[in-house]
Amino acid sequence: MACKLFFTPIPDFPLARRKFSKFPQRISLNISPGYCSFKFLSSSRRVFSSSLVVHAAKEEVIQSPNSVSTLDSKTTLPSSSKLVLVVGGTGGVGQLVVASLLDRNIKSRLLLRDPEKATALFGKQDEETLQVLKGDTRNPEDLDPSISEGVTHVICCTGTTAFPSKRWDGDNTPERVDWEGVRNLVSALPLSLKRIILVSSVGVTKFNELPWSIMNLFGVLKYKKMGEDFVRQSGLPFTIIRPGRLTDGPYTSYDLNTLLKATAGKRHAVLIDQGDKLVGEVSRLVVAEACIQALDIEFTVGQIYEINSVEGDGPGSDPRKWRDLFKAAEAQD
Repeated sequence: MACKLFFTPIPDFPLARRKFSKFPQRISLNISPGYCSFKFLSSSRRVFSSSLVVHAAKEEVIQSPNSVSTLDSKTTLPSSSKLVLVVGGTGGVGQLVVASLLDRNIKSRLLLRDPEKATALFGKQDEETLQVLKGDTRNPEDLDPSISEGVTHVICCTGTTAFPSKRWDGDNTPERVDWEGVRNLVSALPLSLKRIILVSSVGVTKFNELPWSIMNLFGVLKYKKMGEDFVRQSGLPFTIIRPGRLTDGPYTSYDLNTLLKATAGKRHAVLIDQGDKLVGEVSRLVVAEACIQALDIEFTVGQIYEINSVEGDGPGSDPRKWRDLFKAAEAQD
């Protein structure tokens, strides 16, 4: 069956350098900058042809921030009893998680390699609202018990690019970030934790199958799955969110007020499924909201969900609508 595949490496995807020994017979590659086409005869003797667009990892800067807020307009909320540790809080999804937590008046703690990034993104915040600690999940010695002291919930959205890029400098590969970093973080968390939310990826259970094997050429899906498995076996209450190809952002030049005005364009409707069957795209805004909503939905403990967003009306930040979406996904599985 002939088809075309278009991929944009996701900055949140991590990969490790490794070679794959099993390739289809009669494989034909035509590579030019940013483009790769290939044909091969599969084991079923059907000719498979595809095109792969490989864009260099880039940071999006939205020039016109006068969009309508994705968050419902609301008066100042009472302070939450939660203390949420966000790891990867200045990345594409993480910065939106933090902005939304602040907007909800939920106390947050960030673990960052470069704490100055937090000030640039979120401005000066009261330490009662936002605490910023320096640390790197790749280094176990950075993860002493004080990091998680008083923490009730963790949202982990660390990542790097799927394909080699400048972001791999300093040993920032998928193996080091998505596997070793997640393992180190989880190992340092107390069993008293109420929940850890891990942002992973669709396709992690099929990294040896096309088209996922292309995305996994440097191991990103394999290492994300290893991170997932470690979380699942940790004994901690967990929820794993597997987004499709990420869109919207990262808004690396935004401040907090502008982050809160970012929108997902027309793609507000949310699709949630289980079993790693979902294929498509999802707004980073939707992924961030799913992480926050899952914290308060008790039946999402111990569950893994795939998530996409499509054109149409969505749940916004309505807890009831999100509860219905997560529940419907379990019913379909």
